[in-house]
Amino acid sequence: MEGLNGRALLVFLPPAALFLSFFLDRLLGDPPGMPHPVRAMGFLIDRGERVLRRLLPGREGLAGTVLVVLTAGLSFALPAGLLLLAYRFSPWAGFVLELWLCYQALSARCLQQEAMKVYDRVIRGDLPEARKAVSMIVGRDPERLDMEGVIKAAVETVAENLSDGVIAPLVFMALGGPALGMFYKGVNTMDSMIGYTSERYLRFGRTAAKLDDAANRLPARLSGVLLIAAAALTGLDAANARRIYRRDRYRHASPNSGHGEAACAGALGVALAGDAYYGGELCRKPSIGDALRPVRAADIPAAVRLMYVSAALCLPAACLVRLAVRGILMGMF
Repeated sequence: MEGLNGRALLVFLPPAALFLSFFLDRLLGDPPGMPHPVRAMGFLIDRGERVLRRLLPGREGLAGTVLVVLTAGLSFALPAGLLLLAYRFSPWAGFVLELWLCYQALSARCLQQEAMKVYDRVIRGDLPEARKAVSMIVGRDPERLDMEGVIKAAVETVAENLSDGVIAPLVFMALGGPALGMFYKGVNTMDSMIGYTSERYLRFGRTAAKLDDAANRLPARLSGVLLIAAAALTGLDAANARRIYRRDRYRHASPNSGHGEAACAGALGVALAGDAYYGGELCRKPSIGDALRPVRAADIPAAVRLMYVSAALCLPAACLVRLAVRGILMGMF
């Protein structure tokens, strides 16, 4: 790896891996049975919670913080170490590993597939199956949803998870490669497993939830802006998307989730969010967007298109940032 050619490879291969990972995710998604780092993270979080609750009884906040440090640290250190070894062995071995890790950090295809399962059942008019399909991607009580509620839930999920599943991983990988991307996935997985305000997790999951809020602050806002641009490129109402984004982006319990929802609702000209049942209890939430028309089944694939166009807009910028970072690092060492 010595000399100009070796150094050039070490600069250009990582951005190429990031670029190609998007298309690999688009092609393959998350095949059943394929090993996935997020599953390993989930196993670590589940076992770690059990052990730490036993080791630190009555000190749930400290136990949760220890779990965050361990999970986030391992999520970064393990891929970083493997990448270092792979690149020392061969630039091409490093490239292959980097490509695989970047691909594993993205989940656009998986989100598309789950949303389109809901769409397929909605257009067949099969409400029980549509409820079953949407229950796989939302936390609200599916049996309380009518067909309009099912459609809204699917659209909201796509809009919210644009940041978590696509834009945030691209941002983190642009800045710090797959190791930082896996760090983000560890943080996000912890939030999805323990970052709740229930009695069990109010103290134990507080650090995880706060760290996830901080990690998603920039990507969530970037997602909103990208969705507005995507609306213009797909023939939707970009002006309304911008108006609703400015007005409604903070009408959500999460400081980040409302950004994507607001821009998407405005682009489609529908109202999202609103009251919903969770665990049999009614949770009153403000609406996001104006109901210029009722939601319809076609809003689900429209939201998926907005997600992909937003990702396609972000991808070149992420690769350029990755190239710049690699160039700086190679100039320093």
